[in-house]
Amino acid sequence: MIGQEESASGLIPMLPVEHDDPINAKILAISEDKIEGFVHEPFEEIAQRCGVDVDLVMARIAAMLRAGTIRRVRQTLLATNLADGALVAWKVTPEKIDNAFDWMFQRDPFSGHVVLRSTDTVSAGSDYKLWTTVKVPHGFSLQQHCELLSKKVDAKHFRLMPAKGIFTLGVGHVRRKTIAPGSKADQPAKMIPVQVVELGDLEWKVLLALKREFAPEEIRLTPWASRAAEARVSLDEFYRVAEELDARKIIGRFSTFLEHVKPSAGGVRVTRFNALFHWAVPPGREIEVGGEVGRHHILTHCYWREAGPEFKNVNIMAVAHGTDKQLLLDHKAAIDEHIRLNGIPVSYTNVFWGGRSEIKPSEISPHVYREWLREITS
Repeated sequence: MIGQEESASGLIPMLPVEHDDPINAKILAISEDKIEGFVHEPFEEIAQRCGVDVDLVMARIAAMLRAGTIRRVRQTLLATNLADGALVAWKVTPEKIDNAFDWMFQRDPFSGHVVLRSTDTVSAGSDYKLWTTVKVPHGFSLQQHCELLSKKVDAKHFRLMPAKGIFTLGVGHVRRKTIAPGSKADQPAKMIPVQVVELGDLEWKVLLALKREFAPEEIRLTPWASRAAEARVSLDEFYRVAEELDARKIIGRFSTFLEHVKPSAGGVRVTRFNALFHWAVPPGREIEVGGEVGRHHILTHCYWREAGPEFKNVNIMAVAHGTDKQLLLDHKAAIDEHIRLNGIPVSYTNVFWGGRSEIKPSEISPHVYREWLREITS
């Protein structure tokens, strides 16, 4: 029976659902961020790569999803190519910040990550405590969207920081738990440029069905058959369009996303600290420095973003997660030393620590945006 196992006593207890169970850890080390692009049989691919029987892989993932250890299972997209996006720092008065947080999370489907951040000392930008990622479909204005949000939450100011290039983008929290400070790839990370991609009606139909989160009962072999029916195309046509989208660098990874901020039902945390690292490096050297920073294995994200004078002209940002704050600082110190040894001057650096946080996929459909705009401004 899916979700249960036979015990020696003849009873059928529930499957282990914590991320640190040995079998779950083997599965998650692959399923978090190792299945790149579009795959016809993603659960079979996970099983082959982690060495666990596919039926058990599906049962364990479904059990962790039901328990909330995994918060979502989905095909990710490189949405920076499908929608105009930015990291946004918001200056909101302390008495209004919780309401602003709730509004962004609950009322704006185009805000993805919603995080309260703080610094260890008063420093550049430390009064910007609410941080979000925002995407709006092509043809709509990111500036106007944030101006509308600013009025809704009564923000004093906001700073838009679109990505100019992506060096690292993944998750893999289980795999990163044992990474030592300074561990890095043999070569610098290559920058993925942010570029606009236009889609036709058929491509949008397939894409919207492709990206929807999986319910536990959908975790089965040939999982795309029901999505093809949803898009009203044959399975072969669904595969063809998805593979074309993959070739156009629109498809990201097939991923199981852990609930890495909140403790599980059993009180176990995947991570405890979420660190946003900032560096200001000489203009013109962003691609070089992003490559050197982004090659470090601890990082889940690394971007070239222009933060402006409010943040002392920071232009390289990266994110790392962990359960030990000092260990994360040791990782940053190793990256700082690597930058120094490469002869790159850094005029300013800082760490913004994540606190309260909620994460959801950002909506990217132009149709959904028009409906939302009509409703929110009526």
